[in-house]
Amino acid sequence: MTVNPGRSRAGQTRHFLDLDRFDTETLRRILDLGAAYKRGEQPFGRPKPLSGRVLAMIFEKPSTRTRVSFETGMKQLGGDTIVLSKGDTQLGRGETVADTARVLSRYVDAIMIRTDDPAKLAELSEYATVPVINGLTDDTHPCQVMADIMTFTEHRGSLDGKVVSWVGDGNNVAASWIQAAAHFNFEMRLACPPELMPDAAAVDWARAQGARVVIGSDPVAAVKDSHLVITDTWVSMGCTDTNRHTLLSPYQVNDGLMAHAAGDALFMHCLPAHRNEEVTDSVMDGAQSVVWDEAENRLHVQKGILSWCLL
Repeated sequence: MTVNPGRSRAGQTRHFLDLDRFDTETLRRILDLGAAYKRGEQPFGRPKPLSGRVLAMIFEKPSTRTRVSFETGMKQLGGDTIVLSKGDTQLGRGETVADTARVLSRYVDAIMIRTDDPAKLAELSEYATVPVINGLTDDTHPCQVMADIMTFTEHRGSLDGKVVSWVGDGNNVAASWIQAAAHFNFEMRLACPPELMPDAAAVDWARAQGARVVIGSDPVAAVKDSHLVITDTWVSMGCTDTNRHTLLSPYQVNDGLMAHAAGDALFMHCLPAHRNEEVTDSVMDGAQSVVWDEAENRLHVQKGILSWCLL
């Protein structure tokens, strides 16, 4: 049976939006594809499976890792990319997201968007007839968390039964980690200031699926005997809240905090890092840090996502 590019056997366009939209088997399939590419294998039997395909990338927020990893990944798979910054489209001049989706679907084979507003992602995926990929919104960052899971698996094996600790702002990456807890059977602990707690809807959804999600404000309690400690920058792009440093300074990941985690615990940060704010140099550059493997794996896992969407 022939499957149209970008469509499942049921005829539905394969979007990659948020982890709560997927079954666990599909997420594992995407991770396996990424790992195969990293090993230099050809899971579809040919070196350039996306030859002739074009990915449009819409950036309403600046990016280093997302842009370079998607662009490199698409080209390594034989495809090409078109980069559209905020000033390159008519979205800022009155054209609707729906109309942009309709037009781009006539030109390209897939669309990746990195935006502040999750409603734009939702509207784009509703009206596009080609796969839409969530490169980041203010609510979630699923591509990052897929790369993080791939990285942990490489270093420590399955997340099943492990403890994952998030320390700091309960932001979009934290929300995607919470969603991941419903798929990969680990305990998710979050230590956040009361003013910066994670998205309640993500927590409620994950718990309804049976996930173990523990939320508090004590970073020491959160990382006790943990297998993975994660943090993120205190001030995200576009944020104007000058009180964040005061709120988050007790949540710095330093050697003292890491000492409460398991002896073989890993440290992750999605980058860019503000060194000696949310994480000290000694942790960032220490033996437990896998941040560079984590950054590299954005490339490999996104090749898995692109292949799943288009093949």
